[in-house]
Amino acid sequence: MSERLFDRVALIGIGLIGSSLARALRRDSPGTTIVACARRAETLATARRLGIADATTEDAAVAAEGADLVVIATPLSAYAEIGQRIGPVLKNGAVLTDVGSVKQAVVRDLGPYVPDGVHFVPGHPVAGTEHSGPEAGFAELFRDRWCILTPLPETPSEAVAAVGRMWECCGMRVVTMSADHHDKVLAMTSHLPHLIAYTIVGTATNLEESLKSEVIEFSASGFRDFTRIAASDPVMWRDIFLNNREAVLEIVQRFTEDLTALQRAIRWGEGEKLQELFTRTRAIRRSIIEAKQA
Repeated sequence: MSERLFDRVALIGIGLIGSSLARALRRDSPGTTIVACARRAETLATARRLGIADATTEDAAVAAEGADLVVIATPLSAYAEIGQRIGPVLKNGAVLTDVGSVKQAVVRDLGPYVPDGVHFVPGHPVAGTEHSGPEAGFAELFRDRWCILTPLPETPSEAVAAVGRMWECCGMRVVTMSADHHDKVLAMTSHLPHLIAYTIVGTATNLEESLKSEVIEFSASGFRDFTRIAASDPVMWRDIFLNNREAVLEIVQRFTEDLTALQRAIRWGEGEKLQELFTRTRAIRRSIIEAKQA
């Protein structure tokens, strides 16, 4: 960052995303004071050892008090409790944002606790790995990825721009959209693939032991890639599916119908249909590579 965007930043949650943001702020805005908050003393000890925070606390209210920017980076199920805790101490003019993967739930759970004079800018940096915890973070995690902001209609444009500039300094491309639209898009691009991965790997765990051991031993790139996705934080993904259930169930229904059609084509030996589908899906892969999202 060419100049400090925020003097004091509170990171409530210092896992993969929170610690990666802390590292990016350390690199690009060394004058920013970073306060890290987590429930577990071991997590805070790791953050201190890594030198990614100037202060640490187990109390979200202590972290948020006096902060210019508060970033919530915990599982979605903790948002309402955190909002209730920090609402009374947020200073006038502060910006509150988050990194959650379901935005309507964020507005629902945090919105009631945002006091007048505090600017609420829900956000979602679409980046991650299957690893979690403060040691898993790295400053380049956000490079060339998208960050989606879903500000409320009444949110001042200056606050939205400030959060956007921070993520741009981390290397992200920033776009704004409604929370409802975000949840529908992510149900397809992120939530359904994770659900499929969990299902496929779950099927493998139910195989008889002799077959299961060979599936693991002879894992080719397809199954191996599914296991990487299915190794993601189980608490985070439990919360995502429960909080975006309508959009996820709708896209699962469409997927189920398409899978049934594919099953029928295989049963009846309809090679032309299979080739046509595989040709279309290959084009999608090329588009992703051209968009530098591979």
